[in-house]
Amino acid sequence: MGFRSLLLYFTVATFLKLSLAAPNTRDGVDAANGYDFVDPLIGTRNGGHVFAGATLPFGMAKAVADVTQDNQGGYASNGSPVTGFSHMHDSGTGGASSLANFPIFVHPGCNNDTINGCVFPKSQRSVGVVEGSVSARPGYFTIGLESGIKAEITASNHTALYKFTFSGNATGDAAVDGPLSPLVFVDLTDLPNTRKNGTASVDPETGRMTGTGTFNPSFGFGTYTLHYCADFKGGSIRDTGVFINTRGGSEPKNITVQEDSNSPPIPAGTYMWFKEVEQGGELTARVGLSFISREKACSNAEAEIPDFSFQDTLATAEKAWKEKFSVIEIDAGEPTNSTGAVDMNDLQTIFWSGVYRAMISPQDYTGENPLWESDEPYYDSYYCIWDSFRSIHPFITLVDPYSQTLMIRSLIDIYRHEGWLPDCRMSLCKGWTQGGSNADIVLVDSYLKNITQGVDWDTGYEALIKDAEVEPQVWDYEGRGGLYSWKNLGYIPTDDFDPYGNGLFTRSISRTVEYAYNDFCIAEIAEKLGKDEDYEKYTERSGNWINLYKPDQTSSINGVDTNFTGFLQPKYLNGTFGFQDPNFCSPLNNFDSCYLNPNGHETYEGSSWLYTFFAPHDMASLINTLGGPDMFVSRLDFLHESGLLYVGDEQGFLPIFQYHYAGRPAKSAERVHYYIPSQFNTTTAGIPGNDDSGAMGSFVALAMLGIFPNPGQDVYFITPPFFPSVSITNGMTGNTATINNINFDASYKNIYVQSVKLDGEEYTRNYLTHDFFLNGGTLELTLGPNESTSWGTGDDDVPPSLSTK
Repeated sequence: MGFRSLLLYFTVATFLKLSLAAPNTRDGVDAANGYDFVDPLIGTRNGGHVFAGATLPFGMAKAVADVTQDNQGGYASNGSPVTGFSHMHDSGTGGASSLANFPIFVHPGCNNDTINGCVFPKSQRSVGVVEGSVSARPGYFTIGLESGIKAEITASNHTALYKFTFSGNATGDAAVDGPLSPLVFVDLTDLPNTRKNGTASVDPETGRMTGTGTFNPSFGFGTYTLHYCADFKGGSIRDTGVFINTRGGSEPKNITVQEDSNSPPIPAGTYMWFKEVEQGGELTARVGLSFISREKACSNAEAEIPDFSFQDTLATAEKAWKEKFSVIEIDAGEPTNSTGAVDMNDLQTIFWSGVYRAMISPQDYTGENPLWESDEPYYDSYYCIWDSFRSIHPFITLVDPYSQTLMIRSLIDIYRHEGWLPDCRMSLCKGWTQGGSNADIVLVDSYLKNITQGVDWDTGYEALIKDAEVEPQVWDYEGRGGLYSWKNLGYIPTDDFDPYGNGLFTRSISRTVEYAYNDFCIAEIAEKLGKDEDYEKYTERSGNWINLYKPDQTSSINGVDTNFTGFLQPKYLNGTFGFQDPNFCSPLNNFDSCYLNPNGHETYEGSSWLYTFFAPHDMASLINTLGGPDMFVSRLDFLHESGLLYVGDEQGFLPIFQYHYAGRPAKSAERVHYYIPSQFNTTTAGIPGNDDSGAMGSFVALAMLGIFPNPGQDVYFITPPFFPSVSITNGMTGNTATINNINFDASYKNIYVQSVKLDGEEYTRNYLTHDFFLNGGTLELTLGPNESTSWGTGDDDVPPSLSTK
């Protein structure tokens, strides 16, 4: 979602050279301990926007240093200076910064030893980063500042914990030879400077700082209110007070600011000035957070980190991450020095870092939702489901079905209280809908994969039907628009007449094909529930993708005919076709022209070339429409090889594996091994574009496991895992599914499946179902250097399609 950062396409040789210099390359690490391979700094440069700081799996508190540039995730590995340390972030988001509320800033001392010798405004107070001082692992982040402060950070679920160590050269704004007199303050701001109002106070006896602010979400509408409670340990109090704009004073002890004409909002907050702290001494800051109240923020902090112990808090965080990773086991084989071999430690770093990023969001705000009373879990930062349905939620379902169950219950509870399933949600606010009602896909995918225990599927089904049948007044942030035309014409017209609701009248092509797939998913669950009339209705509507196919539409690139005919095109109310160049909104033609704006065109974040391949439920029909298997493969090759496809957008995931439907799974394996590691590596710029809350992470994890899903269906495409053997233990059944590569070679010449055995029996299908992971078993792939003409190629071997059921 959001703006793209186009990255250079690395060759494998370039990857290997970069890998040798990567900071987290490890030798001799226990292969079973995925924790030790994770590098949270991957994706923190060149627009990746990955959150690099300290958090628990799906945790609410996400603490890190905030820098001045490209800072959507707070910290970026771009050398820009630090403006403070804040406690909540999103990860991998697009063009807009979010959260990072109430940052702490520490001055080792103030110029002339006076309060106004310290700098307060965010625009002026930034301090440089010591080169080579940044390091991170799950649950931990550290950074050195040129002011002489080393910051270490860890977190519990609702609380951030900071340890600031003052080195021998710590001077801040003062020339200090002896003991320091540090000043710590909390600023009533957020990273995107959206504060509407705020209040803060400091207790002169204890130094406790509490406060509240109201802010805007980053990709939606409305406001949210957040509260904090900050306590400090490590020094005695010299003075306390407040600051506003550029100046501070010891009276009063509280401050309130309202929205005014200042842009950005005026700096304001509270400070505590410490008496002498020896150089080399430490200060610890504990910041509790709550959406309910200041009192709840304080109680969260006191309950979760009662004794300010940094080591105990870090150990708890490390344990939580190791437990999440423990369901996956990778056998990377023995080290090899063979010519052309890829370093397995590097590949494990890519893999496990992807697993890690896929478990950062959605975020568990259970007990922190002030909008309604409920005993159900509440998760937030679905950022956004248009991105996450494709890989994040299928991955969580696979490796952490318990958490996925809580998320499904949360989605249904959001519907129960707000009337619609969200397509995007963050900071307790409704986010913008990018295409269809794609929470439908997440719910159905989960239902098909046994996410049923404790889930109110009657209400869940009701929510799905409402998405399909009822148009909201404003469909920019919930439900579907254009439903009258959808039901009566079978497509979304580019000149739609829609007096039943309002929203952006754009994306007629992409919305049409997404609505078709949404309806197919509803048909799947209707069939399982025995709702035959609904099954027939939504099955029929799922075929509407064909209604925008123009069989005689040609495509040229830079004036040269591509020699492919037939593409999705916009259509008017009267049934005649309009025109959008099939390569428009691809990397070759106005890449950034199809977004959520009134001039956003007929496709969203992709071209008609790309969307013409989107019929995930009826690939057999699509292949026939596009000229049969050979022509389909040729066309798919062109999509990948011409530069039309950008894998940094999530719509690019499925086309990597659609060769399976044409009986050419070997081509899917080739594509996977092109994109990994050419676009996924161990550097700080090691992902294509932004991570979209873990979409890129979950993609690379699933692809390297060799089991990429067709989300919304019980289908996993089989390609060889990137390791000799991989295993997943199911969190519901306790059974372990193992995939072994026979004839694996670390130079990756043997990337083609020759034959397969499932629990010792010959297996010719080129896909798996979720039963394999529920029941456990062993899948044995025999590999070779050339494409097999037998395995996975027959009509009965390809994944199912609606038209061939």
